[in-house]
Formats: sequence, structure tokens, C-alpha cells
Amino acid sequence: IANLPSTPKDLQLTPGAPQPIATRLQQASALTPQQLTAMALQPTTSSRQPTATGPQPTTTLPRRARDLLPTASTLRPSAPAQLPTAMPLNPSTSWLQPTGWDLKLKNSNLMIEDQSYKMSPKAKRAKQSLISEDKENEALDYSVPIFTGREVNLSGITDTEEERIKESAAYVAKRNLFAMGEGVSVKKVAKKTSEEEHHEKKSRKVAIRESAEHVAMKKTLEETQAFHKKLNKDKLLHAPEFVIEPRSHTIWEKENVRFNCSVAGWPEPRVTWYKNNVPIDVQAHPGKYIIQSRYGLHSLEITECEFDDTAQYHASAMNVKGEVSVYASLVVKRYKGEIDASLLHARNLSLSPFAVTPHGYASRFEISFVDKFDVAFGREGETMSLGCTVVINPDIKRFKPDIEWYRNGVLITPSKWVQMQWSGERASLTLTHANKEDEGLYTLRVAMGEYYEEYSGYVFVRDADAEIPGAPGAPLDVQCLDANKDYVIVSWKQPAVDGGNPILGYFIDRCEVGTSHWTQCNENPVKFARFPVTGLIEGRSYIFRVRAVNKAGVSLPSRVSEPVAALDPADRARLRSHPSAPWTGQIIVTEEEPAEGVVPGPPTDLQVIEATKNYVVLSWKPPGQRGHEGIMYFVEKCVAGTEDWQRVNTEIPVKSPRFAVFDLSEGKSYCFRVRCCNSAGIGEPSEATEATVVDDKLDIPKAPGRIMPTRNTDTSVVVTWTEPPDAKELVGYYIESSVEGSGRWEPCNNNPVKGTRFICHGLSNGEKYIFRVRAVNAAGLSEFSQESEPIEVKAAIGGGLLPAAPSPPYDIVVLESVRDSMVLGWKQPEAIGGTEITGYYVNYREVIDGVPGKWKEANIKAVTERAYRIQDLKENMVYQFQVAAANLAGVGAPSKPSKPFKCEEWTIAVPGPPHDVKCTEVRKDSLVLLWKEPVYSGRSPIVGYYVDMKETEAKEEHWRSVNEKPLQKKYLKIGGLTQGVSYVFRVRATNQAGVGKPSDVTDAVIAETRPGTKEVVVDVDDNGVISLNFECDQMSPDSKFVWSKNYEPIQDDPRLNIDTKGGKSKLSFKDLGEDDLGIYSCIVTDTDGVSSSYTIDEEEMKRLLALSHERQFPTVPLISELAVEILEKGEVRFWLQAEKLSGNAKANFVFNDKEIFNGEKYKMKVDKNTGLVEMIMDKLEEKDEGTYTFQLQDGKATNQSSLVLIGDVFKKLRDEAEFQRKEWQRKQGPHFVDKLGWEVTDECNVLLKCKVANIKKETHIVWYKDDREIMVDEEHDFKDGVCTLLISEFSKKDAGTYEVILKDDRGKDTSELKLKDTAFADLMNEVCRKIALSATDLKIQSTAEGIRLYSYVTYYVEDLRVGWVHNDSQIKFTDRMRTGVTGEQIWLQINEPTPQDKGRYVMELFDGNTTHKKAVDLSGQAKWEAGIFGEAGIKKHSKYLWIQYSFLLFLQALNLSCTVWGDPTPEVSWLKNEKSFVSDANCILKYESGKNVSFSISTVSTQDSGKYSIVVKNKYGTETSDVTVIVMPVSGQTDTAQGHNQNNKTVSKKKKATTTSKQKEGGKKDFIKPHIEEITATEETPDPNEIPPVETEKGIKSNQQAAKKTAGKAGAAEKVPQPTESLDRQAKKPPEKAALDKPH
Repeated sequence: IANLPSTPKDLQLTPGAPQPIATRLQQASALTPQQLTAMALQPTTSSRQPTATGPQPTTTLPRRARDLLPTASTLRPSAPAQLPTAMPLNPSTSWLQPTGWDLKLKNSNLMIEDQSYKMSPKAKRAKQSLISEDKENEALDYSVPIFTGREVNLSGITDTEEERIKESAAYVAKRNLFAMGEGVSVKKVAKKTSEEEHHEKKSRKVAIRESAEHVAMKKTLEETQAFHKKLNKDKLLHAPEFVIEPRSHTIWEKENVRFNCSVAGWPEPRVTWYKNNVPIDVQAHPGKYIIQSRYGLHSLEITECEFDDTAQYHASAMNVKGEVSVYASLVVKRYKGEIDASLLHARNLSLSPFAVTPHGYASRFEISFVDKFDVAFGREGETMSLGCTVVINPDIKRFKPDIEWYRNGVLITPSKWVQMQWSGERASLTLTHANKEDEGLYTLRVAMGEYYEEYSGYVFVRDADAEIPGAPGAPLDVQCLDANKDYVIVSWKQPAVDGGNPILGYFIDRCEVGTSHWTQCNENPVKFARFPVTGLIEGRSYIFRVRAVNKAGVSLPSRVSEPVAALDPADRARLRSHPSAPWTGQIIVTEEEPAEGVVPGPPTDLQVIEATKNYVVLSWKPPGQRGHEGIMYFVEKCVAGTEDWQRVNTEIPVKSPRFAVFDLSEGKSYCFRVRCCNSAGIGEPSEATEATVVDDKLDIPKAPGRIMPTRNTDTSVVVTWTEPPDAKELVGYYIESSVEGSGRWEPCNNNPVKGTRFICHGLSNGEKYIFRVRAVNAAGLSEFSQESEPIEVKAAIGGGLLPAAPSPPYDIVVLESVRDSMVLGWKQPEAIGGTEITGYYVNYREVIDGVPGKWKEANIKAVTERAYRIQDLKENMVYQFQVAAANLAGVGAPSKPSKPFKCEEWTIAVPGPPHDVKCTEVRKDSLVLLWKEPVYSGRSPIVGYYVDMKETEAKEEHWRSVNEKPLQKKYLKIGGLTQGVSYVFRVRATNQAGVGKPSDVTDAVIAETRPGTKEVVVDVDDNGVISLNFECDQMSPDSKFVWSKNYEPIQDDPRLNIDTKGGKSKLSFKDLGEDDLGIYSCIVTDTDGVSSSYTIDEEEMKRLLALSHERQFPTVPLISELAVEILEKGEVRFWLQAEKLSGNAKANFVFNDKEIFNGEKYKMKVDKNTGLVEMIMDKLEEKDEGTYTFQLQDGKATNQSSLVLIGDVFKKLRDEAEFQRKEWQRKQGPHFVDKLGWEVTDECNVLLKCKVANIKKETHIVWYKDDREIMVDEEHDFKDGVCTLLISEFSKKDAGTYEVILKDDRGKDTSELKLKDTAFADLMNEVCRKIALSATDLKIQSTAEGIRLYSYVTYYVEDLRVGWVHNDSQIKFTDRMRTGVTGEQIWLQINEPTPQDKGRYVMELFDGNTTHKKAVDLSGQAKWEAGIFGEAGIKKHSKYLWIQYSFLLFLQALNLSCTVWGDPTPEVSWLKNEKSFVSDANCILKYESGKNVSFSISTVSTQDSGKYSIVVKNKYGTETSDVTVIVMPVSGQTDTAQGHNQNNKTVSKKKKATTTSKQKEGGKKDFIKPHIEEITATEETPDPNEIPPVETEKGIKSNQQAAKKTAGKAGAAEKVPQPTESLDRQAKKPPEKAALDKPH
């Protein structure tokens, strides 16, 4: 069989297994023996597939049997043994059971003998192979005929008894034939064994007949058993089961496709076909779908498939036992090439090797309509037909035109309401049941390739006769705007006929698809043309209709809507988008792992998109945070102003981001919000909407205006009107007409028309009619407009008289010429025949050797321009041309043949001649010349034009140019003409290459102003409307006023309004502005050149606008607008000034639209002499926020000026007024003139100062820092009005907020200065600058360790950064070279100097902005030696510094201090010479705040010498710091003091382990070992220039350095800066609670 899959999993033969295939085939097949035999006789194919064990035979099936199988079958052995060459068939009931083999057939939809069969994952089709006829009867190794299923076109079980008898007779004949054994041949086949047996080997046909007989016998037995089973019906009942499932198809467009399936079940199941889960309605698409069901075999046929038919189809079978569905997909491919698609689908045509289109047969097609349909009138329920005979030239039989019908510009598709036919010559459209929805302009479009023609006609459908007299007409255009799973919003249009009584409302009915039961949805009539229908069942489809009701009764129902399914929009979108890959036929499903545990975020952009008194529609956007999992939504509501949120959809969340909320109280305001939810939970709510009032926000429109009828034909009138103001969501307009004086109004249209123009047909010729219009929207119908002026119905041409054909055109010229075409231009006929020219027809002929040929038509369709391109001419051929003009009366006489023109390529670089040159606005000294640009522009764009003129009788050499520079525009007003002289004109175009050919010369024009000539007059009426007016008394009945702007006709300009009555025409400006600047001209047609123009430039526009405003709004001129200012005491003054006020002038003062009057709060005054109007308010309060307006009236003149004080503007003004009030009150007592500020003195002290005023003796001044009073020793005298506070040695501890208060019995005033953050940093920078400037020059001092360079400053602060530079290189500090600060001395210590230390040393002081430098040069030998040796030339001791005892008399006390920390707070103890000691009168020990530790010796003596140790300890460890003090007498007068700082770590290894263990047990708790920051030795020094008697040096080494080096070195008590320009003390490490510091 062709296209059989070769998958071995589908069908296998296994030795020794039971054989279920016969049972399955017999259950699935209901074919008669004749059908089986006929199918068996069809040619089949056989193929062998080699395997590892040898060739494997494959069974092939007839095509018809294969089509009925759900999957194809393949037979192959399941064991590797060689397949026997012959296989005897068991003649028993298991007729298809080869000995020793098992036949396994798998299918997912069939359950036989309790075995489950599974379809292969992907069907594979074998290549089709053909066998020759001589092999048809060749004996095969074995043959297995397989038959299943039935088709409608098979005979099967027939309906009549006669056919049953015929089938029975045929069956008996076949059986007898089979019993006689005809056609059986015998052939011996060798076995593998040594014994040879001879068996009969039958031909294929005989074998199939034999098998068919067995099938028939088997079927007879089954039917007998089924008959007996019917005696007990309970055993027969079972759910539907698809025996044969429909297959998926992939086809080309325009092909037919058929889905077949077979279903079993009892009672007999009912099968329904669906497309994308929507039931297929055959009636809605006549001829598109063909559904057949017969004896268990069901089919769906789709004819002429289109691309939109790509979908998923499924059949659903249902009975009392259950329901089951099967699915199949259809993919319709669209050919993208250039070959005509009709050739691809023409079964009887062979595709030619090249593409053939209509363009290959003819370069163009002429399409014309004959026997055309006219305006048609009908009634609802009637059948209407429109038709046209189409003539196509040339006629190509092979190709058919594309016939399309449009209604109001929308393509019409065939349906049960509309049918379209094409007979090959005539196109027709039939409305089987006309409704008012069918009313409109119908257009027939006939297309042949790129060429098409259209013809249009209007169809009117009137209301059917009402069943109840006086009932309104039926509503129309019922649609479903918004559909969800439990509601549908239905809309409709109101009818034009109300039956003589106002419509009270509408009833909405619904009907479930597939039933005929209509249910009314609303109890009370609704007026709004939208209604939400609720209570729907999810998944079901519904149709709707609407009925109108008035006092007389209920109207006929409208046409039903299109079916709509009650589904969530998200589900509907998903169904519409299936399948996803229409070009390949594959439906791809992408599965993504959901983001578990991701709660969706709040939705965004929540808004109310529609609100009525019945419902509110919400719309929002999904959140950004939602993971891969789908989300749903909960909608919540609350009454505005409360927080009582209630969930709207309490049962099931919605899937789509759109929801309608019902059950709202009319008139109340609500707020809404939305939450997202998924399996992870419910997210946060979105932002709530603004308060929404539940009411119909759409108002009934106002009546249209300016109804103007104009004549059209003998039975029609054109009616125009203007749109009503503030119109919203207009559906359209209804127009009514009435014979003048009758009082009876008839609708002109029954379907609302859009636009503001309509042609009313069906009027009586000669009658006078009046018209009125009303607008329609969902809220209702507006009031009728004012009635129009009466108009007599007659043709617009010549007052009903037939016009004459126009005279011939003249002056034919060539505007452009190329190799195969030429562009002609000509002048309009002198006589146009009393009506406008509708077009021109051009003829041409060849001229060979001066002999003209036959005339040929250049255009079949008339051209409206006076220029036309003639195609398909012969190059270098000479042609003559003639032109004929046409109007409604017919085609006039052609012009005289033109002079011969040669068709050749113009290669000149300059442009061709302009054309259509004409004169207008001819006056005695001027005229306006108009022209059109050349068709041929040359080799570059046209840059301008030159106009030439001469007197008519003058010679050619008298042509002179009017303009020196090229003109950019295509018109020119030419002045300086001589009255009575005749002139002619021509125009030349120019480009970069030069000036081109001149245009044809105009007709002679005499410069004169004809009697009765009038000009355009500008006017401004009392309402301020600016208009241009033109009047003509020379008009004919068909003359028209044509207005132009810059000589371009004005067409539907929304800024202009043109009103013409009789011989007067007015052009009014709606809002004159810069866009309206230009030249406005008016020409009266069908006259002798009556025309005029008016120029509106910027100056004229300003003048007209001022005049318009003055006429419309006479005003009191103002010198200044309303303004506001703050007075000294904080009062608020509002004022304006007019230019002048009379004695009768008056002023009104308005606040927030309420008039206010003079009183305690407001003081008002009007000075009529100066025109000053003012109002003073004592104080501004919160309730005074709003709009202030001064209204002036002086006679008729009025004016007003407003000032808006809201929001930030009002707050700023009120704050300013309050500040001014407080300032005034403050200045009544002591107060500050200059607020508190600071300055740094030359002594580097900080001086806080402020300037005060209004001081007396009793005035007190108090200083505060951080809300704590500062005690000042001396009182202020306020002599110079300045108060000061001096802060010496300003540092970080002085940062804070300073406040000074002045007070006495008159009041008090305060001033505050914050010295924090940036302000403090700025002050410290200035202090550092002053300190840096106070630094002395660098000096050299020899010490015990080496050389010390030092400089003194006023005092030192840590913010002053110090750096040292040696020979232009930054010094890297080590133990040998270090820096520090001792008191006010900044020094650099060089220990054990070497010759490499010679050079220039620079001390850099950085104050935060500027670097200050002090330098010294140690390059000389004298300075170098003076630094190393003392005055006596003896090198100083390198270990100790000896101090004479006499200096101790000045040392009042020795203080040792340090800072400790730890968590918990450590315990502190002191040791002297490794022994504990306590404080006494001479030694004072202090431990303050758990941080500061000090040791003071009030009087130093030799007994105080020794090693002092401080020990700090907590549970995390112990740390020790040592200081050695030596006091030695010299000559009985001196002691020597040596200070040594040691940091020893005393924690043992065992202690460390314990500490680590505790850290782990403590978990996340932060802890710090006890730590000693530094020990500082200080003493009182009387003079910095003297050598201090006791100098203690701190250990500055780090923990690691202290462990490696010996005890520290002696030195002076000092502060050591960091080596990186920072004066943070070395060995100082701030406590860090997040880490454990090593003790040192």
C-alpha cells in the first residue's frame, strides 16, 4: 500500500500467540462481501525489507482499506527465525491466524480482548512502489488482506428492502463461485527439511476472494449472535467508542478535505463536529461545510479550504452512557510564489514550466459594466438581488476575474444571509433575508491582475410591518462587545422608527446554540444600548437578539448576533492561536519548568475603561514578577472613602486582564483593585483606581446643525450638516424628509450613516422637501436638528434642462517625450456646455511620410486633468493628436489634429514647458497668472520659474521677463499694466542646468476692470466672527463660488466655513491663526472670469483679531493684571490697575466662585481716579487657598483678572506672609540683624559672633551648645552691637549645634549655628589653614638617637595632615625614621643618621584644601655634624636621655594615661616592678567610663623609678602594657626619667583554645578581647623652647614588631602621626565589634 508506515512497533507477528486481529477487523468493518471483493481486486504492492536474518515480507493493503484504518500496519516476524515460504491459513473462525505466528496490532482508541493498543509516536509513510500488470496474479509467499471501516459512498447496508435483496443475491452468487474453486492453482513449495510437500499456491485474486468469503461467513455468525443479544438490552448498552479516528491533513489552499470517523455505541451516539472547540454551523456557512452521518460512519468535508481554515477539529460522540471526543488538525498552506494559485489546484491542468499571469497575455484590461443595478429599495424579510454584466477586453478564457462585493467599504463574505454568484459574464449578489443591517452602499469590484473597476449603488431596507400598530422598528446591528466565562456585554443600534411614541427601552433575549428556546435576560427595559447578560454557563455558545418597546407594544426582534462562547478571554485567545505552526502542520508545545514558590506581584496600569449605571469594566496589565506559571486574578471593590474591601469574584479567579463588575449601587462612588494568584499564593493588591461614580457617563448627543440640502438628480437630494458639539462615541446619523407643508416625516435611512453628508434617494421629482437630522450614540438619539430650507427635487444641471456638449479643446502641446510615450497638454474648451467638464478623451494616429493613418483611442476612461501620457508609442515615429471634452450631456466634438510630433527621448538637461497657464483677477493695472509645473523636470529638480510678457501685437523679440529672480510658487500677481492694452504671457521653468522651454502662450488678455467688478471684502460682525465676503451679480443658474487658498482649492478645511446663498458667498474663520495666513481667492464658475482675492498677512491677522475681540468682548483696558504682594506686617495685598474708570464703574471681588465683601477680614478699595483696585487681607489661613478674581464693569465694557493661589504657590505665599509677620513681631524687641556666624582668629581660635539691634540694659544673652547652657565669665556690653563667643583650640569635641538667645521684657530672639558634617568640615579646614600658616621654620635638634627636625604651631589638631618629603620623595617611615607631634611641636626623628640622610627636607601641612610647606636643607657638612653631635662635640647616649634634677622643680606631676576597650568591659589592675600596688596620696589611679585609665604621680622622686605595668583582662584574654620610669640624681640635683612602652601578650595556648571554643559556642555574638590603645605620658612644660625635664616616649610598634624587637626606646612624650598624611596616632586601632583583635 502506498504511504504505509514501516514502524515495526505497529504490527508484529509472533509465533504461538493468540490472534485478535480478526475480531478487531470484523468489529470495525461492516462491508458486504461484494464491497470487500471489489476492494480486494484493487491493485496492491508488495515489498521486502532485508533484515539480519534474511528478507522480511511486508503486507500491503488496498488504498481504500488503508484510508479507513486509523494507523497503517506492517507485518514482520518478532523472532529471528527465518520466515516460512508458505503459511497455511486456518479455515476456522480465526481466519487470519497463521500457524505459529502472533499478529499484534496496536491502537490507542481500540480495546479488544482486554488488551491495550498504543499508537506509534509518529506515523511514517513508506514510499509508493508500483508493480506491473503481469505481476498482479503472481503468487506471493503469503497474503493477509486487511479490511476495516466504511465509507458513505460504499453500498453497505442500504435503506430499502429492494437493495437488501440485491445484496443478498450477490452474496449467494459470490459464495457459490467460491465453493466451485474457480481460479485456484496448485504449486509445490520446498521446505527446509529433506521431505518435500506440495501445496496449493493461489493467485492473489483467488486468495482475496477466499478471504472475503471467510469474512462474510464470520460476519453472518456475528450478526446472529448480535440478534440473540438484543433479547437482553441491558447487555447491549455501552458508551460511545471511536473505532476509526479522523486523520490530520496538510493541504494547499482551494483544495477540499474530508475527515472520516467511525463510532460505535448503544444507543446510537450523536456526533457533533467542532472547529477550535466551537460547534460548526453549517447554515451559517452554506456550501462551506458538508456533514454526513450514516450507520456509524461520520464525515466532515470542507470545500475550497482557505488559510483561515487552519485549525484543530474534533468530533464529539455522546449518548446516555457517556461522551468521547477525537481530534485532528488541518493545516492549509499558502503558495508564496508568482504562479497563479488557481493553476496549482486545477486537477485537470498540467502546470507549465513557466509562470503565466494575465499580464503575460495583455498589457492592460478594459473592464466595463453593462446592465448595472440601480438604487434598490426593499423591506425586512424580503429577498433582494443585485447584479451587473461584466465585459472584459481582451477576453482570456483561461483566467477568471476576481469578483468582490463590498458594503460601505467592507468586504462581504458568503453567509446564510448573503449569497454571491458568478456565471462567467454576470456577477450577482442575493440577500436571502434582507435586514436593516444590509442597508448601505454596495460596491462591485472586478479585478484582472493589477487592473480593476468598481461600480456602486445604494440599497435601502425599510422596516417590516409591525405586528402591533404603533410599535417601534426593530433594533439592528446586535454585537457582543465583551465576552467572559459568565457574562457577555451586548450592544445594538437604536431604530430610526419609533412608531410615533418615544421608545421606553429594550429587551434582550438569549438562546443557546443548538436549541430554539429564547430567554429574556432583563425584566425591565433598558435605555442604554449596551447591556451585560449574566448567568451564562461556561463553555457554551449563545446568540442574542434585541426588541424595542414603547407605549404601543414590543417591536419585532432584531437579527440575531453571531454566536459567542462563554469562555474566559485567555482561553478564547489560546484556542484561536491553535495550531501554532500552520506552514509545517506541526503543533509545537513548549513546556517550561514552573518557578515554584514565586508569588506574583501586583498588576499594573489598572483603569476603568467603561462605566455605566449597570456595570463597570476594568482593565489592567499582568505583573512583571510572575514566574513561568500561569496567573489568575481576584477583583476587589470598596465604597470610595472607606477601606472596606470586598472580593467581587469570590468563587473562581479570572484568567484574563479584563473584568466587568456588576451589582453596584447607582450613584455611589467605588474604588477597585486587583490581586494576582497562582499555586504559590495570592500577591499584593494593585494600586486602587480613582473613585468611579456608577452612572451613565455617556450623554445623549446634541442636535446636529447647519442642515443644507443641494440638488443632485431628479429623484435625489444631497444633504449635509455639521457635527454636534462635544459629541462622544457617535454611532451615526438618521435623516428624515418631509414634503413641504405635509407634516409627515419619513426616514431616509434605516441604518445610521457616518460622516456629515448623505444622498437621500426615492424622492418625487418636482416636489419641495425639507430635511432634518439627529445623531445617535449608545446613550440614545439626540433631538432633531432645525429643519432645512425647502428645496425642489430636480436635476442640478441647468435647472433640469439638458446641457449641451462642450466645444473642442485647443492648443495641443507636448509636455514630455520619451522613447515609447508622450505627455500632451491642451486648453479648456471655450464653451463648456452649461455644466462642468467631467473629462477628456485623447486620440492619436501615426503619420508616415506625411500621410496620416487611422485614429486610435489613447484612453477608454476619461481623464480629468488637462495633461495625459499616451503609452505604447513607437520610437522615432511621428504622431498627430486630437482631444475631445465630455460633460454630463455627452462627448463634444474633437479638436483639430495637432501638428505632428516625433516620439523621441528628450535628453535635454533643462526642464520642459509648464502647462495650464491661465489669467485671473484681471484689473486695469494688474492680473494674476497661474500655471502648473512641467511634466519633464530635466536632469535636476526645478528651482523656480520665470514669467515673460509682451503686448499681443508686439513681435517675438519684444518678450520681456517680469521677474529677475526665479519664483518658487506657481502663481504671480503682475502689476504695472496699461489700461486697455492687450497682453499675452508665458512661463519658463529653470533648474541647475538652465532655463527650459517656454509654455504655450496664453490667450490675449485686455487690462481693464469690467463694470460691476467687485472685490473680496473682509468683515468682523458683532459676534467677532471674521469672514471674507464676495458677491457676484453675473451668475448663471449653474455658477458656483470656488474658494482657494494660495490658489489651491479649499477642500473640507476644518478651520474654515463656507456659506453660499444666492449670489453671495462667505468664507468664515473659526479661529483665525498663523495657519490661516495666505492669499484667499474666489472664482465664480460659468462666468466671464469673475474673480477676486484678499491677502491676510501677519499684520492683518493681528488687526482682525484685535477688532474681533473688541467687537465680541468690549473690555475695560488694564494697565496691570491682578497681582499679590506681602506688606511689612505680614498683610496680603491684592491689586490691579485699569487704564481709566468712569464714575459708574464698579468692582466685584470673587473667591472660589463666591462673592466676598468688605468687612473685618477683607479691606477693599476702588480708586476711580487712578483706576487702582485693591483688597487687603490681614492674615492668610489654610481656608484662603483658591482662586481670587476681580471683576470690573464700566458700562457695557467688562473685564476680569484672576489669580490662582493653590498648592505650592499658596503655601509659599502663606509661609512668606507668616515669616514677614513674625519678623515684624521679632523686630519689636531685641533681635538679630546678622545671624550667628564664625571666624577663625590669627591665634587659631574660633570666634562665634552675631550682630544684634534694639538692645537695652536689661537685655540678656545666653549661649547654648547642644541644648546645654555655656557658662560665660564676663557679661556682654553690646557697645558695637556684636556678641561673640571665643572657643580656643577648636577640635572635634567642639562640634555641635550652637544657639544664642536674646531676651528681655519685650520678647526674645534666637539664632542657631550648626557646626556638624559639612559645616564643621569647612570650619576645621579654616582652622587647619590658620594653624598651618602659624608654623615656624624647620629647626634641627640633636637627640640621643640621632637628628630631630621640628616646627612649632599655635596648637595641633588631628585634622591637620602632616607629610614629610626628602629630596622630592615622600618619606617612608620606619623604626629609624619616624614622625610625631609633641605638644605644639611637629617633628621628624632620624635615628642613627647616615650620609644617605643628607638632603632637603620639606614638611607638608594639608588643611583640607591647600598644602603649606616648610623646608630645611641638611646638605651642608656643618649642619649635618651639628645635628649629629652636641655643642661639646660628644655624641649623645643612644639609650637614655639624662635630665637635670633642677628641672623637676617645674614638673608638677607625671601623668600616665591610656585608653582600653573590650567586650565585656575588662578589669584593670596596675603593677610596679611586677608587684601589685594601689593608689595613695602621691599616686592616683583612675578608671573612668570603662575606657579611660590614668596614673598620676603628684611629686616625682627617685623612689618612683621602676617598671609600671597595666593589666587588662576579660573572659576572652589578657593584655599588658609596660612603662619604665627612671629618676636618677646627678651631682645631687637631678633624676633621670626613662619611659619605655611595651605591649606583651600573656594568653597561653590553652587559653587560646578555650577562647576559640567559646567563640563557637557563642554563635553569632560579637566579642572583643581587652585592648590597650596607648599609654601617653604628659607633664606640664613651662616653655616649649626649653628641654623638658621629663620626656616619656610611647611604644609605637605594632604587635608583630613588638614581638620581634627589644623594649622600646626612650623619648619625649609625643603624638605620632601615621605615615600617610594623616595624624591619626600610630598603634591606635579603633574597636571593631565584628572581628576579634589580637591583643597587643
